[in-house]
Amino acid sequence: MAAANDQIVGAWEGLNALPDMDDRQFARWAELLERRTGMAMPGERKSFLVTSVGLRMREVGFRDFDAYYQYLVSGVAGNLEWAALVDRLTVHETRFFRDPRALTFLADQVLPELLAANRQELNIWSVGCSTGEEVYTLAMTVADAVGDHPATPHYGVTGTDISMHALGVGRQGTYPLRRMADIPEDKRNRYCGILPERERFRIVAPLRRRVGFAQMNVLDAARTSSLQMDVIYCQNLLIYFDHERRRAIVDGLARHLQPGAILILGAGEFVRRRPTGLERVRNSGDVLAFRRPVNE
Repeated sequence: MAAANDQIVGAWEGLNALPDMDDRQFARWAELLERRTGMAMPGERKSFLVTSVGLRMREVGFRDFDAYYQYLVSGVAGNLEWAALVDRLTVHETRFFRDPRALTFLADQVLPELLAANRQELNIWSVGCSTGEEVYTLAMTVADAVGDHPATPHYGVTGTDISMHALGVGRQGTYPLRRMADIPEDKRNRYCGILPERERFRIVAPLRRRVGFAQMNVLDAARTSSLQMDVIYCQNLLIYFDHERRRAIVDGLARHLQPGAILILGAGEFVRRRPTGLERVRNSGDVLAFRRPVNE
């Protein structure tokens, strides 16, 4: 009986085993991903690519990497399938209040300076926002700062990402209850509501109305019409690109900063050269931040 069970398990595993991807195929897939998203796929991440692509192609009925590749690059149906595959290939690791140092810098220094300048509105952009936790984190932080200011300006937070699925989650603003542990208690009480089933919570409606989500490939930032942002927040995104792409992306983002506005990057994400037209914020501690000068 045990031998029969082993045979059944072996047959099942054989049916579901992913095919091998040779070096030629890997190079071809890595080139496609880099060309369309800008993300680098070094050889040490081959297993990730094989698993992610392999599982998705099995779901839609393909058994061969080359056949699936041809489908992706041919016709409208392939374009739709590419959007689904991108959800597997792009990393959505995120959480509320992920980088305390950057958020403290934003709350204690950047926002008070912007509010002191008597701006009529504050526009914040979360780049590579994934499923929206960062967007709502920024919205909570700005809401607290604005609420304490005598002349309350209008404010809004825009999140962009390449993944339509991730953006859909963000628009709902609903998350597993365990994610609430990352939110400070005072903000949890003001901005979160536990749903009746008590296994999920939702960001309160007034805050959800302050945010918006849009699909955008970060490689297109330089070609996007001017957004005139006060703060651009780009954390844990550039690490997936090579240095040349990083510089191009950051220069593209910098175009959308109005005078006096701030670009906040993840520590170690940008090297060697400051973004075109910006100056390093010197009193930002460990936070990598740049400002567009007021008098250019």
